[in-house]
Amino acid sequence: MFQIREYEDKYRIYELIDESTGSWVKVAPERGGIIIGFGVNGKELLYLDKDTFYDEAANIRGGIPILFPICGALSGGTYQWNGQFYEMKGHGFARNLSWEVISTEAAAGEASITMRLQSTEDTKKVYPFDFEVIYRYTLKGNQLDIHQEYANRSAQEMPFYAGLHPYFLTAEKELPYETDATQYYDYNDGQVKSYEGRIDLNKFVESAMFLEAKTPAISFPLPEAGKQIVMEYGQVFRYIVLWSVAGKDFVCVEPWMGRKDEMNRKEELQLVAPGQTLRTHVSIRAI
Repeated sequence: MFQIREYEDKYRIYELIDESTGSWVKVAPERGGIIIGFGVNGKELLYLDKDTFYDEAANIRGGIPILFPICGALSGGTYQWNGQFYEMKGHGFARNLSWEVISTEAAAGEASITMRLQSTEDTKKVYPFDFEVIYRYTLKGNQLDIHQEYANRSAQEMPFYAGLHPYFLTAEKELPYETDATQYYDYNDGQVKSYEGRIDLNKFVESAMFLEAKTPAISFPLPEAGKQIVMEYGQVFRYIVLWSVAGKDFVCVEPWMGRKDEMNRKEELQLVAPGQTLRTHVSIRAI
């Protein structure tokens, strides 16, 4: 029923397969640990620009990029920590590094792959902490689970605010989102606005961020696939960010732990004590 297939598509791809439901998850560990495909009942649910995937110098537009140790961009591309300035590109470096595959498993009830990213001398030039990040992707029928561990191997407290950047495949930019958030922040004009049940991303260049949702879940339709996406996540993900690009068939629905520039704001950072680990999850289900 469950199996794992490995093949080459410029990079080594691991495909988790549930034959009973016609579902799959495709992962490229050496390309930022990214999920490049998630399908249910034979229908692909994620957008992927293959040209950006094949271009090692490009940020991949599509799939589910991993955002660590920051989400969004920093003001001026820099932040200060303990009196020293560091430069870091938007969304951090995890999405551009090769992840190590720890294990794969195809059992009676699921298929999974577990990967690890560890600090190096290069990462410490922009983020002066020793860390170990472990992601475990699990496919069970119509559901993808993303289990996450963020371990601090430093002798000092480690700040971060991670996230995920799923690109859902749809040409429809005005979708109804089921959430108990009543407001959103519009990054296009810097205003907080009331949420009335739909957001039309056709009118946006920058993103929108739902504010103060009490229930860690959101759902929305993918009309072309005939599916409703239900996303549930740990409480550490304070925000859901919406973004799209005119003329491209995707809508991004992104769980973030903090706002843009949080390394400079320093109001909602996740602070992990030396030797400790923050564990959380995101699940995506198609019904």
